[in-house]
Amino acid sequence: MITVIKLHDKYFKPFISAKEIDDVLQRLAIEIAEDVGDEIPVFVGILNGSFMVVSDFVKKYPKPCEVTFIKLASYEGVKSTEDIQRLIGLTQDLTGRTVVILEDIIDTGNTLAEVHRIFKNEKVKSLKIATLFYKPEAYKKDFKLHYVGIEIPNKFIVGYGLDYDGLGRNLPEIYQIKETQHMTNLVLFGPPGAGKGTQADFLKEKYNLVHISTGDVFRYNIKNETALGMLAKSYMDKGELVPDQVTIDMLNAEVEKNAGANGFIFDGFPRTNAQADALDKLLDSKDSQINAMIALEVEDEVLVERLLSRGKTSGRADDADESIIRNRIAEYYNKTAILKEFYSAQNKYFGVNGIGSIEDITVRLSTVIDTL
Repeated sequence: MITVIKLHDKYFKPFISAKEIDDVLQRLAIEIAEDVGDEIPVFVGILNGSFMVVSDFVKKYPKPCEVTFIKLASYEGVKSTEDIQRLIGLTQDLTGRTVVILEDIIDTGNTLAEVHRIFKNEKVKSLKIATLFYKPEAYKKDFKLHYVGIEIPNKFIVGYGLDYDGLGRNLPEIYQIKETQHMTNLVLFGPPGAGKGTQADFLKEKYNLVHISTGDVFRYNIKNETALGMLAKSYMDKGELVPDQVTIDMLNAEVEKNAGANGFIFDGFPRTNAQADALDKLLDSKDSQINAMIALEVEDEVLVERLLSRGKTSGRADDADESIIRNRIAEYYNKTAILKEFYSAQNKYFGVNGIGSIEDITVRLSTVIDTL
């Protein structure tokens, strides 16, 4: 299960593992050693962020080297500022030496501009730039980067020496900021007659969630003749299954409409492992995830009795025929058994007793949700 951490007022999700970082530093150490040859380079770390990078890098460097630090400051909160302050300068003569700047991260390049200014008068033999992380989308300068560890998106990260207002430097891996700071997303399942729709109405009100029923979404898109609705209808008219991607695109549109929501209740989707994977990818792209699959569990005979009773007033033919009802129930179990395994493997499956009063069942569901 993905472990999200909170630093001050923001949430961060795992992004780059300690093992990946270690492998990249090993690669950089070998590359630089081969380029420098027999020279003894001076590695210069930029404090505060680069202390972990420098420490682990020089331990991997296979030849003699020297190490020193300068301290610059350019970050406030999660934004890189234009104002660079030089707090600690160089104290040794670097004339004729090969200097390699070891940076933890290069984004806008503002710090790099100050580094070049500092070394302009140092008469070094050569000045090379090495960085563990690089944000090409954010880079605004023309300075050459000689060694790049990992290119990353232009999103704020913490860990491995990088901080958010002082916190997070001690983390051995890298975490990326969650742009959607907190959501509770549920997949609500239940066999026909379990009362899923009724409970969804209560839960969306209680937790201020948006209820997305796949059936309702399909009907809306087809009725309003949206591009996706017409595409889905073209498959349905031919008696073919609507491709998963079309359904995902419809759900994505619903999520986008409610981007500021506290979370979503997904009803009727996913129904297969492939759909569950697709939903995970959709939510991950929005810095969110499914928190739980909650299934209402009701004995078959109770379901049959409920649906036959409902059929007397609903007008639905499939609520009036016992054999059809039993087939619908059997189909539900065949489909959800696979999903139960999928979400159980992530410790996200919760079965809830669906027998009793509406209020009692709501309390049971709420107990599960409150623990998430």
